[in-house]
Amino acid sequence: MDISYVQPTGLVSSPAFSHAAIVPAGATTIYVGGQNGVDETGAVVSPEIAEQARRAVENVVIALGAAGATLDDVVQWTVLVAQGADIRAAYGAIAPRLARSGPPPLVTAAEVAGITVPGALIEVSAIAAVTPEQE
Repeated sequence: MDISYVQPTGLVSSPAFSHAAIVPAGATTIYVGGQNGVDETGAVVSPEIAEQARRAVENVVIALGAAGATLDDVVQWTVLVAQGADIRAAYGAIAPRLARSGPPPLVTAAEVAGITVPGALIEVSAIAAVTPEQE
């Protein structure tokens, strides 16, 4: 009972993302709300987007772990970057953590007017699924 990732003919093929995912019945779905580059006290870790991006993903890892999942279980990422911030620096910082050997997850990315946490330049959320064999 595996999660199936879909790269349909007629849509651009990319090694960085899939277009759809089929999560089988019986899987546990885990939703991780938007995580910023903040430490456990809520303080922004750095004015640099690369450092914030690394910490935002680490915060996702912590939340996933508390729910019994890992980065390999992520089906979909959403990445919001504040207007004017260097999205390439953000992706460069987090790409090694998001890479995996199987099909890539779904990815939604957007440049937004701002992030609600003062000083934050990025917000990352994730949807993960764990099949019964993994539990």
